Amino acid sequence: MKAAVWYGRQDVRVMDVPEPPSPGKGRVKIKVHYCGICGSDLHEYHAGPIFIPVDAPHPLTGRKAPLTLGHEFSGDIVEVGPEVTEWKIGDRVVADACQVCGECDRCKEGKYNLCEKFAFTGLMADGAFAEYVDVPAYTLYKMPDSMTYETGALMEPLAVGVHAVRRSVHEGDTVAILGAGTIGLVTLMAARAAGARKIYTIEIAKARQEFAAKAGANEVLDPTKMDVVARVKELTGGGADVVFECIGNEKTGPLAVELARTAGRIMIVGIFSKPSEFHFNSLSFTEKEVVGSLAYNGEFGAAIDLVSDGKIDVEPLVTGKINLENIVEQGFEELLNRAAQNIKILVKLS
Repeated sequence: MKAAVWYGRQDVRVMDVPEPPSPGKGRVKIKVHYCGICGSDLHEYHAGPIFIPVDAPHPLTGRKAPLTLGHEFSGDIVEVGPEVTEWKIGDRVVADACQVCGECDRCKEGKYNLCEKFAFTGLMADGAFAEYVDVPAYTLYKMPDSMTYETGALMEPLAVGVHAVRRSVHEGDTVAILGAGTIGLVTLMAARAAGARKIYTIEIAKARQEFAAKAGANEVLDPTKMDVVARVKELTGGGADVVFECIGNEKTGPLAVELARTAGRIMIVGIFSKPSEFHFNSLSFTEKEVVGSLAYNGEFGAAIDLVSDGKIDVEPLVTGKINLENIVEQGFEELLNRAAQNIKILVKLS
């Protein structure tokens, strides 16, 4: 079968690889229909290795580079392994990307996204930029009959936004969001669905400003044209109740703290490649809380329900559909060179 395999920085090869064999105990084999290009895939292509193990096999999966990328996918079950009783051939599914040990303290607490041996499909195990993928059955969620495979591939990033919002937003809160890429936009949608009173998005790129406005931002602020901290304080009467950092830039992390009111909460959702310079007095003098948010912890079901119930529409986030053989030129390179014009590019596998 064909797959997009990561060998190194700026070295992703579309090549023939063996089709996964019949799945082992507790696992399923899925025929992939669509898989979205995530920011983590792009980071690995442009600046990796970041998460991909290269020197030693991963302690949970036993895998290291070269690895097939891709974790935002939808598809059909074509084989089930021994002891899989809740799924059958033909089920239309999406999959949580977290592969976990189930034995460490965090797993026993139900916080599986913080597993001591945490592995991510497509980064520490072969992923879904391939015709078939093999994953643990415990990661699966059934797609409603009314949901398209394209929409199903967007449940993974939506679950990231839902997780961050569930941990922070209360009905009636004012919210500021740094960034209007995929994660910024799904966080905006999730905050709106959770009952946020006002949502303000900070974004430089004009095309993405328009996406944020269409997704429901009450006002989109351009930091190149105004003092966004002063403007948010003016709009909210002192700062936002909750601020989401969805960019992962060394300058936007500290900016997120400035945008929050006293005793407000800052959710760090972005993945950073450089450290930030930060004065902790801005926390101790204001009792603001800075909280990390990693992936999701059971939010796939909520994400599916929000879309099925019509509370969130993710389809406008799709700005391109490409074939696997074009994933480097029309996918990774397109996102690197024309990031402002693109939100989510889906790769069609079957």
